[in-house]
Amino acid sequence: MRAHLVIDMQESFRRLPSWPRTSEPRIVEKVNELVAGARRRGDLVVWVLHADEEPGPFDPRSGFVRLLDGLDPHDGEPVLTKTAHNAFTTTGLHRLLTSRGVREVTVSGIRTEQCCETTARLASDLGFDVLFVSEATATHPLPGLTTAQIIERTEAVLAGRFADIVTIKGALS
Repeated sequence: MRAHLVIDMQESFRRLPSWPRTSEPRIVEKVNELVAGARRRGDLVVWVLHADEEPGPFDPRSGFVRLLDGLDPHDGEPVLTKTAHNAFTTTGLHRLLTSRGVREVTVSGIRTEQCCETTARLASDLGFDVLFVSEATATHPLPGLTTAQIIERTEAVLAGRFADIVTIKGALS
């Protein structure tokens, strides 16, 4: 059994000054393609949002800790809120996945090198097989690093150790 983890695809990011420089302006479309494929396969789709208490767009009181427009969880698809970088530590995700017999996860979402990567690493440490769909992740430039360099670095450190790097097509096969 496989689950597709949709990480931090939330309006909070559109409020950041870096949003116009996102690596993947079509991130919603790409994640929707993965979600549709997961649903066709009968896979579990899990939506994860990030919240923190610091004033700003990730504070639930801001109204922006909600899925990006164009994303639509179906009934029965869990929507979890996390307060750590990875999707496991503060959500009960591990218990949810194991209770449903999930052995493999695909990862997509926002920030390739941050919450997506840390989720993939922890999933691997917990014994899940991980498919990291970097073309369905997005990030923003960091000082001294372009988005392409960030994605390349993330793929290099995950590949063969924590995850298989796959395309959308590869994740759907």
